[in-house]
Amino acid sequence: MSNSSIGSPAQLRDPNYTPPLYKAIPLGIQHVLAMFVSNVTPAIIVAGAAGFGFGSNSPDFPELLYLIQMSMVFAGVATLLQTITIGPVGAALPIVQGTSFAFLPIMIPLVAGKGVDGLAALFGGVIIGGFFHACLGLVIGKIRFALPPLVTGLVVTMIGLALVQVGIQYAAGGVPAIGTPEYGSLLNWAAALVVIVVTLGLKFFGKGMMSVSAVLLGLIAGYIFALATGMLTFEAVSTSWDRAAVFALPQPFKYGFEFSFAAVLGFCLMAFVSAVETVGDVSGITKGGAGREATDKEIAGATFADGLGTAIAGFFGGFPNTSFSQNVGLIAMTGVMSRHVVTIGAIFLIVCGLIPKVGAVIRTVPIEVLGGGVIVMFGMVVAAGISMLSDVNWNRRNMVIFAISLSIGLGLQLEPGALQHMPDTARILLTSGLLPAALIAIVLNLVLPEELSDESTEEVSGGLSGHGRGSLPKEETA
Repeated sequence: MSNSSIGSPAQLRDPNYTPPLYKAIPLGIQHVLAMFVSNVTPAIIVAGAAGFGFGSNSPDFPELLYLIQMSMVFAGVATLLQTITIGPVGAALPIVQGTSFAFLPIMIPLVAGKGVDGLAALFGGVIIGGFFHACLGLVIGKIRFALPPLVTGLVVTMIGLALVQVGIQYAAGGVPAIGTPEYGSLLNWAAALVVIVVTLGLKFFGKGMMSVSAVLLGLIAGYIFALATGMLTFEAVSTSWDRAAVFALPQPFKYGFEFSFAAVLGFCLMAFVSAVETVGDVSGITKGGAGREATDKEIAGATFADGLGTAIAGFFGGFPNTSFSQNVGLIAMTGVMSRHVVTIGAIFLIVCGLIPKVGAVIRTVPIEVLGGGVIVMFGMVVAAGISMLSDVNWNRRNMVIFAISLSIGLGLQLEPGALQHMPDTARILLTSGLLPAALIAIVLNLVLPEELSDESTEEVSGGLSGHGRGSLPKEETA
């Protein structure tokens, strides 16, 4: 589908332009395909950490289906807030919202081994953290100086590093299989490798929709492999399908509401990171799709929608939402800036979420197959963080900040037993690795003096105020 057949160049750069419906619908579904797997994966990971829902015969199996269902419904609702807008809420841009990976290192310790009972405190944190996130829309422009690429790049890298272990565990057979002969078997790794190989092949050698939905198609290939090798049986698929309802509505406070200081503090602190990510995505959309900078109104509206969408999701058992960067790249690739195209994708997501049988099919994907997709996705999170760090001026000051923050954050994550004498709240927050790394980087970045060589001081002293510490452009340094 060529751009000329969709609209004129001026129309394609206009967020308010609506392409012909027979062209807008496949473009909207393309956005859903690009984010679908990433959107439902956090629900599966949280359920796995809590210890419920795996296997169609599990008594908690319907609970996992519900979490998957809510991930789809409220990703669609949050996306509609961005595209349609309600007053100041929403950027009126083609921003696709989805379940955030960034909060997983906070959510996993909160629910670890607690089953469904651990969800009340988690969703209490989601709701309060969501409203706090929305309030950041009032001040996001004023606090950006404290969150340069040195900080945000470190945090995004830490998110990926915190999660890559999950991908390897899934590919080897999942946490329940640890200690058994099946864990790390050749068959398990073969299923994961099929997903990885097919994903990479389609991403680099496929075109159009094939390339955009490479991860989804890779998982389908792994699913077929699992059926062919007996890892998954048609009987199990049929049982899952039969146990799921045809249609179901979200249930408010399905898992209750519990105030947990650790959960609330963790979600509020991570909201800063998510808000800054959204600022970057909004800027990426306006630059890639319209060739201009994002306005303050658009950035504030996007942040409002981010937080409000998260809070609404929390009331019904949905996880924190954020803007999805892969869809930003899709807009730059297609050149179609229409927010109404994304609205169509959001409606498609909501419809899928209201049909639990869709979630039932997703849950039958063997954990080893999912592991192949997760390895790719979490690896891309690390790569995105490193890409952000490439904008940092790597003088000795910034290297020391990065080194200390990464060492302490990653070290606490790898050796949580070192904090066994800490109170429960502090232990949960610190062992995530993310929060200590982010706080150390922010504080050191604000208090340590700039370090510039003598010959470069005069050249750049007049331009420092406009860049923020840790983010001085490379072309302005000696």
